[in-house]
Amino acid sequence: MLTVTVENLGEVTTLHCVGRMVRGNETAILCSALRQEARNLLLDLTQVDAIDAAGIGALVSLQAAGTYLKLLNPTEQVREVLRLTRLDSIFEICESRSTVAIAKSTLPGATGDRSETYSFASSLSS
Repeated sequence: MLTVTVENLGEVTTLHCVGRMVRGNETAILCSALRQEARNLLLDLTQVDAIDAAGIGALVSLQAAGTYLKLLNPTEQVREVLRLTRLDSIFEICESRSTVAIAKSTLPGATGDRSETYSFASSLSS
């Protein structure tokens, strides 16, 4: 299961992800959340415990489509997949929550202070 909480702050959107970014509904719900939001995204991966080729594919597709992604504090499992696929050199990775303000201020079009939060959740039935 993947739960995505969306936080809008001006032109920058933070997606706080909890669970697994894997094939099926989890990847579909992440893509749905991303498509509805700004082109500047900070993806909080602090609580993502697994990612597979479909999850990586979704991130690569979004980046290729012009969505500006920064990855916040990926877990060791996610970092290993990024390293093995050499995508750690493609995506900008922020190391901690203390870098969020800096990351948001350096994203293109980062202005305003409007905050709005809502959640998406999905689970894949066996």
